[in-house]
Amino acid sequence: MSKRVPSPSSDRSGWRYLGLATQLMVYLIVAVWVGYRLDKAFSIFPLLTALLPLISLVVVFYKIIRETRH
Repeated sequence: MSKRVPSPSSDRSGWRYLGLATQLMVYLIVAVWVGYRLDKAFSIFPLLTALLPLISLVVVFYKIIRETRH
């Protein structure tokens, strides 16, 4: 019985998508944190806490689509 050995390109694509997912999480965490701090400073809680993550999602998804189109 022969064993299939994954090709190096498939291994790299897994790491690539893991990196993109990590970027997404970091952008969301930073957006929530910045939004919370700005809401606290301007006393407009929860406006920016909700708005900044949504904006960052649009930007990150655009970036992911652009990077994975190759």
